Amino acid sequence: MREFSIRRLDAGSPDFSSDLDRLLAWESVADQQVETAVSDILQQVKSRGDAAVIEFTNRFDRRNLQSAGEFCLGADALQLALQRIPAESREALELAAKRVREYHQHQLQSSWEYQEADGTVLGQQITAMERVGIYVPGGKASYPSSVLMNAIPARVAGVEEVLMVVPAPDNQLSDLVLAAAAIAGVDKVFTIGGAQAVAALAYGTETIARVDKIVGPGNIFVASAKRAVFGQVAIDMIAGPSEILVICDGKTDPDWIAMDLLSQAEHDEQAQSILLSPDADFLDAVEKSLQKLLADLPREAIASRSIADRGALILVRDIAQAIEVSNRIAPEHLEVSVDDPKQYLPQIRHAGAIFLGRYTAEALGDYCAGPNHVLPTSGTARFSSPLGVYDFQKRSSIIFCSPQGADTLGRVAATLAKGEGLDAHARSAEYRVPDIAD
Repeated sequence: MREFSIRRLDAGSPDFSSDLDRLLAWESVADQQVETAVSDILQQVKSRGDAAVIEFTNRFDRRNLQSAGEFCLGADALQLALQRIPAESREALELAAKRVREYHQHQLQSSWEYQEADGTVLGQQITAMERVGIYVPGGKASYPSSVLMNAIPARVAGVEEVLMVVPAPDNQLSDLVLAAAAIAGVDKVFTIGGAQAVAALAYGTETIARVDKIVGPGNIFVASAKRAVFGQVAIDMIAGPSEILVICDGKTDPDWIAMDLLSQAEHDEQAQSILLSPDADFLDAVEKSLQKLLADLPREAIASRSIADRGALILVRDIAQAIEVSNRIAPEHLEVSVDDPKQYLPQIRHAGAIFLGRYTAEALGDYCAGPNHVLPTSGTARFSSPLGVYDFQKRSSIIFCSPQGADTLGRVAATLAKGEGLDAHARSAEYRVPDIAD
């Protein structure tokens, strides 16, 4: 068994604020060497297209591609993968997809307009993006849930074409991922990854059509590439390490809470797991549970490092103070494991996803509850939201002026334009005002 340790903090301590800052500190994906390498890859793909994609894929993923057609998979290949997976896996994917689809259908926005008394019509037209690209980690890793969470909202939004890129290092490719793509309605899959895949989606190549938006998680090279192409295309977010914050009154089984903390810690060494409770004895019990449960985890080494480096058990005065601390942290995942958790919902201002009640494990949200698991991290829940249908829809303003409306608004616009020294603006508005135009 590995040596176990986890940080203990007291929200009543005079040093708590600075201690919390140190706990939350995380170096972003910015890295000068990575950014230099990514910049070169982006430029090469932009100028040389498929040839550069093949070159970098062969180099980084240890493949022997000779032509672009070798990294393209169509609907038939996805359906074959769907047939190959075990029936239990297919049923689980289909049920998860159904729940994700039904949840996201509630997010659909509709066009609207209203007419003013003089006949002027104002409104907003909602349209879907034409083509989006989703990035899915590949190789021996298998993240079919990532496929569902990124592709299904796009489909619900009405996106015409969904492209997926997934690396296949050493020609390793997961049937589960391809089966999920079939269920989620992905149109084409390209077995490429890294910055070259992001570049292909952003700029387009002879084989891969340029997309309007790129979504989905990836390593530091993918994150750096997404940041670099933002503006050429839209992106979802630059994601940091996974996070969970649990608020518990001390009445939930400590093994349950410990395993919830470990469910994030096993992601990677930089993941963060934090428990807030007013019950010091409960914090002790959870610490013992962590020690016990860690030993049985296949990813014990990763989880242990995550807990030791970035985990914490924090003693708070009461649940109200726990919510204050949580709002400051703005966690990706927030569990509220208390009696009558809904009473606290109005006080929770910043969280990516909120899991209410003792029986609601965060892991359910990762796979099949329905809401999206692509969530803001590293405190960005203060100003951003989960991935959703709205991320794949655009809004256009509608303005239709009647003659009377043009008269009224034209006078106002002309006055304001003259105040800004923009004479052509003023005249453009005045030309439609009869007594001024004459």
